[in-house]
Amino acid sequence: MDHILYSIATEHDARWLLTAGLICILGLATALQLLAAARRQSGSRRRNAVLLAAFISGLAVFTTHFVALQGYHPGEEVRYAVWPTIGSFILALGSFGLAAGTVMARPTRLFRTLASFIALAGVASMHFLGISGLRLAGAASWQAELAALAIGGGLVLALFSGGIVYGPGLPRRLAAAIGGTLAVAVLHFTAMSALVIAPRIQIDTGLTVSGGVMTGVIAAMTLAIAGTAAVITWMSWASQSVALNRIREALDAMPDGMAFYDTEDRLVLWNHRYAEVNPELSSTLRAGMTFREIIQIGLEEDLYADARGRQAEWVQERLDSRQGLTATMEQRITGDRWLRVSDRRTAAGGIVTVCTDITDLKNDATALAEARDSAQAANSAKSQFLANMSHEIRTPLNGVIGVAQALARTPLTAQQEEMLELIQSSGHSLQVLLSDILDLARVESGRLELASDVFHLGRAVREAAQLYETSAQQKGLQFFVEIAPEADGWIAGDVVRIKQILTNLVSNAVKFTGTGFVSLTAGPGPDRSGAPTLRFSIEDTGIGFDSETRERLFSRFEQADGAITRRFGGSGLGLAISRQLAEMMGGDLDCESEPGGGSAFILTIPFNAAEAPVVAPGVVAERPDGEQAAVRVLLADDHPVNRKVVEMILTQINVELTSVENGADAVQACRDGDYDIILMDMQMPVMDGLTATREIRLHEAAMGLARTPIVMLTANALGEHVALAEAAGADRHLAKPFEAAELLQLVTTLPHATAAALAA
Repeated sequence: MDHILYSIATEHDARWLLTAGLICILGLATALQLLAAARRQSGSRRRNAVLLAAFISGLAVFTTHFVALQGYHPGEEVRYAVWPTIGSFILALGSFGLAAGTVMARPTRLFRTLASFIALAGVASMHFLGISGLRLAGAASWQAELAALAIGGGLVLALFSGGIVYGPGLPRRLAAAIGGTLAVAVLHFTAMSALVIAPRIQIDTGLTVSGGVMTGVIAAMTLAIAGTAAVITWMSWASQSVALNRIREALDAMPDGMAFYDTEDRLVLWNHRYAEVNPELSSTLRAGMTFREIIQIGLEEDLYADARGRQAEWVQERLDSRQGLTATMEQRITGDRWLRVSDRRTAAGGIVTVCTDITDLKNDATALAEARDSAQAANSAKSQFLANMSHEIRTPLNGVIGVAQALARTPLTAQQEEMLELIQSSGHSLQVLLSDILDLARVESGRLELASDVFHLGRAVREAAQLYETSAQQKGLQFFVEIAPEADGWIAGDVVRIKQILTNLVSNAVKFTGTGFVSLTAGPGPDRSGAPTLRFSIEDTGIGFDSETRERLFSRFEQADGAITRRFGGSGLGLAISRQLAEMMGGDLDCESEPGGGSAFILTIPFNAAEAPVVAPGVVAERPDGEQAAVRVLLADDHPVNRKVVEMILTQINVELTSVENGADAVQACRDGDYDIILMDMQMPVMDGLTATREIRLHEAAMGLARTPIVMLTANALGEHVALAEAAGADRHLAKPFEAAELLQLVTTLPHATAAALAA
């Protein structure tokens, strides 16, 4: 240690040593900065940055070494051999080039440590080769222990600086540069203290240069290092300045106002939009204002409607909300302006505040809410209108169809039968049209609900086809119904809607086919997502249609051509409703056709197989003498035509009919007598049918009487009407106009079925 201190204190000039240290720190820091920049680049820019870093670091260490030698005074003039000096320079550049490549290969501590070892090894080689090029007045030799200590000490400091200290960020890179300079200093001074010069006469036979020349070379190298560092610093500053300007431009171009507050909630910077959305602050905004001062300006101008009467509490709530990581609020400003204010805390503890003018959004939301309310009111009015119109149309239509059906069972002349057939056909067409319009309204409003009952598919398909088999035969068409064994069984679904789709398709096929055939086939379809399906195909040899018509065929009020309505009749609603029903079931409805070549409509729905239901045996009430007892029927309807229609239909079977005009009379009749079945209208004066049904059920429960089946025989045919009837206690819902056969079946079977269920 004494040798080292002696060498530093007496054999070296402190001014040269300080200069050498500054050169080394500057060069290494510049090189490390270049390597950091190279990591963010690619291609030739990355390669050039690495090469420049290697050159600057090698040049800096070489210059540091020889500046320190310039301050070395062994007592006589020192000259420098050219070729060893050049060789040491090449060693410095090569070792630092290899070290730079190693650092860039993998950004890990292991590779940084390896690069530090390579660099220090190169510096040691450079040092001893450079010392061997000194031409002194004596023979130079080395103390092995101090030479080993020089290499070991420098290596420890280099490995520590490169493997541990070096990292991201300018402070760590500067610390690593200082650590590297210390490693070079330890190597140099310890090695110089190990140098022993024995006096002898030495003849200089090689090419050498004087200390003055070497000083000039070193000065040029120092200027090169300083110039490079200055250029890099300027480029970094310029790049940061350009980046900051671009960020500033981007901030000013933001559609939202943005401001940044420091950890003490003081305003640091803001964009133009921030002042625009806060015009009351635009003339007072300045850096260093606290957020509390800013909102106080708004309070003094009475801008915040929510703060009136509670300013202190409002301010505290606003300041507390900024303490979290993020907070968003909508703030109403005087003048019907609205701002959405979002505060987000940064990792360093600052706060970014974003203000968005949402006045237009609020106005639009208000307008949309008003439009929604108007639409809901209009939809409610439309639904009420449809319900009323359905009731008002179905009531007289029930009279027309009911009387026609009753008349059909009386003796008629051929001409009368023809006129009656026209009445029934027209009534049926009007009934179908009314049902289609109501179905369309229910689908649009989302109030059409599908049932999930167990039914026999084959039976339902045959019933749907039989409705039009006679019409097909009358036109001379061949009519086929084919049901695969796999489909001729029990399934779960909405049998009414499935039959509605099938009857619509079969009806169209018969209507649009003049010669040839109409066929309905049912069978298993292709699996979809692993689930089985049913496939119904309705084919005909009718008029067909082209691809353009196919695209609009399932739209409302569309048919194959404009003349079809006049030629064949129809509203064009059936296919639109059928496709919507199919989609509600989870299936689809499509078609294939060509003009004059017939058509094929394909319905695909999920195949939900089910077990056959267990049916309890019916019980038929008989008189003691063995004759079938008359069915005691109570009819409640305020419309005399409807009462007459029911009376005319029920004359075909053995009934005892009691008729009343309102629900109150129906309740009193039930209290005074016993009935097998009650036919109840829904809309009646004095007491409506729903209230009357509830009163009857309460009376039965209070008196311990058996449940009398009640059928809602009403023109209220919408789904909600059916649900209301069931909730009131009705057993069935039969919408007007109804088929005489449906009413007769209910009157003859429902009492027995109810009795059997109660007995079970």
